[in-house]
Amino acid sequence: MPELPEVETALRGVSPYLKGFTIEKIVVRQPQLRWVVSPELTTLKNVKILNTSRRAKYLIIHTEKGYIIGHLGMSGSVRIVPHDSPIDKHDHLDIVMNNGKLLRYNDPRRFGAWLWTENLDDFHLFLKLGPEPLSDEFNAEYLFKKSRKKSTALKTFLMDNAVVVGVGNIYANETLFLCGLHPMKLAENLTRNQCALLVETIKNVLAKAITQGGTTLKDFLQPDGRPGYFEQELLVYGNKDKPCPKCGTKIESIIIGQRNSFYCPHCQKKK
Repeated sequence: MPELPEVETALRGVSPYLKGFTIEKIVVRQPQLRWVVSPELTTLKNVKILNTSRRAKYLIIHTEKGYIIGHLGMSGSVRIVPHDSPIDKHDHLDIVMNNGKLLRYNDPRRFGAWLWTENLDDFHLFLKLGPEPLSDEFNAEYLFKKSRKKSTALKTFLMDNAVVVGVGNIYANETLFLCGLHPMKLAENLTRNQCALLVETIKNVLAKAITQGGTTLKDFLQPDGRPGYFEQELLVYGNKDKPCPKCGTKIESIIIGQRNSFYCPHCQKKK
């Protein structure tokens, strides 16, 4: 699944071909995605795009009439291609621009979404989201207060979008390793100092990943138009039985909340 840095990279890759241009039309080939594609989208013709942004893993296209909300789901991708580009099997939606380009959404598993709202403030999918991890609102005191009386595994707690958005499985694993915290530690047992360390590390890990992703922006205009999410330098995620980069102990894995979790039993002792 594309994580927050990949979504941010996707946004930065397609934005120059959307902002300031006009949507000629939107073509929907497959409306049955995670939710049915909003019917309002096919009525948008000659509508100017004012801006683009991101909330959690949602892409937001600001138009003069309202907001197009996109989500890449488990396997989705967006790319910029010319108007006459051949259509592949899983190309479900095109936003056709007046600059000779179109934004094409491809999703083999059809677990993404394309929705419409006229008001972001009361958009139902955003109402219960926590703060953005790179924002000032996400700070040590906030995390400490949120963690009180939360008898859930720390990794599950950090991946809860009501706590903070965008700390997916990969980055939760990497953050906990760098902080020396066991993924099964109870969130309610966090100290203020540990919360400060977690916040700082999450911000650094995500910022670094976004910087890495920035080197792949050119991929959005490769001959086949496919972005190909960037390679990441991961310390523990996916590295079961490999030596810990800090101490050499074999990295182990456990299932937490139906997700694989990777950790070093020496550096991340369960206290």
